[in-house]
Amino acid sequence: MSNHARAAVTGADLHPLLANRWSPRGFVAGHRLTDEDLNTLLEAARWSPSYGNSQPWRFLVARQGEPAFDRLAAQLLPGNQTWAPVASALLAIAATTVDEKGEPWPLWHYDTGQAAAHLTVQATAMGLVVHQMAGFDHDGLRAEFKLPDTIEPLAMMAIGHWDPEAALPENLREREFAPRVRKPLSELLLPV
Repeated sequence: MSNHARAAVTGADLHPLLANRWSPRGFVAGHRLTDEDLNTLLEAARWSPSYGNSQPWRFLVARQGEPAFDRLAAQLLPGNQTWAPVASALLAIAATTVDEKGEPWPLWHYDTGQAAAHLTVQATAMGLVVHQMAGFDHDGLRAEFKLPDTIEPLAMMAIGHWDPEAALPENLREREFAPRVRKPLSELLLPV
């Protein structure tokens, strides 16, 4: 089964990169992400738009086998520790919340979310998958990597190749193959 077998059934003709992007938990064990692949993913995030070109996103990233990988994995909450450490790389995305004068940056959440989205679409184009997680110890990550108060951890990502045969707990295996669903567009539109 390829990533494309999980394409979303959409109400419009979406670009395949968007229709095929999804968030599995089963990763190919032992897959190594090359320097070039990692650089390409980070470059996609780097070139995303931001308020006043502020580029507030910051990354902590490590690949399987690197010491920082285990340090990142240790910050995952127990549910994510059952599957995410098999991924080729773990990435924590954070944001700087103030400018060089110490003034609050507007839209730092929004802009960092765009950088994450650009990274995930680039990963899809490269035949990779990304699963984004809120389930990690934010304070633990901050302490482990000595992040200043002006850097706010937002999410972690597991990156790699999807393995449909990956060993997962039964409840997660069911979710891996369940139909992909979204709310209807009518529920997302506010009245004007």
